[in-house]
Amino acid sequence: MDSIKATIDLPGTFPMLIKKEEADIPSFIKQALAVELYREGKISLGKAAELAGARNKWEMLTLLSEHDVPIRYTAKDAKSDLETLKKFLRK
Repeated sequence: MDSIKATIDLPGTFPMLIKKEEADIPSFIKQALAVELYREGKISLGKAAELAGARNKWEMLTLLSEHDVPIRYTAKDAKSDLETLKKFLRK
């Protein structure tokens, strides 16, 4: 995966405000960004999981739940998942 590097200036009190160690700030920011972009409908669940560094979609669903973000899952999504499951079970 290609990546970009972004540098931002934060107040020196930021780690204390968010109750995180300085070394944990990059992952905290990536998770917060992933949650908010998903909430706004700008990225998919899979892309949010990738951005947040989640091991899988289930871990991302847990993170979204912790932030009270509703999951966008339509009947069309369910039908697609069911078809995928049927194909997998036939093998």
